[in-house]
Amino acid sequence: MYKAYKFRLKPNTEQEIALAKSFGCCRWFWNYSLNLCQETYKTTGKGLTRNYIQGLLPSLKKEYEWLTDAYSQCLQVVALNLSQAYQNFFEKRARLPKFKSKHGKQSISYPANVKFEGDYLKLPGKVGLVYCVRHREFAGTIKTVTISKNPDGKYYASILVDDGL
Repeated sequence: MYKAYKFRLKPNTEQEIALAKSFGCCRWFWNYSLNLCQETYKTTGKGLTRNYIQGLLPSLKKEYEWLTDAYSQCLQVVALNLSQAYQNFFEKRARLPKFKSKHGKQSISYPANVKFEGDYLKLPGKVGLVYCVRHREFAGTIKTVTISKNPDGKYYASILVDDGL
């Protein structure tokens, strides 16, 4: 069974800068992909698949070198989330996906390669070990970790765990 745990993160200045770059890259890719989906639908009447959107990443990274600041799997999750948002919209479970703003809450998801080392959460890419306030323990394997920054400047990690039950 899946369970989620939320912990407070306390990144240092360099880690805050790396996280801000990752938030920005993922937000830009979301907005770019959403715009591309809307333009494609207007001209052809068809949408874009998740695989097509993910396939754009290598050429976009060559064109926009700053996209390499974000961990590659975080960008791939953006394509997954966008395709899921459109699927939820067409099945009448949600509204049409909207463009993301840098104001308000920001988040990125790490689908793999995240683990705890003592009181630190080891994030892949350029972020590294971030101090985590672990107020409770959990058992199981980590599936995904979503790092979020609230408008008040506080960072949190939502950890989805499979406890094997």
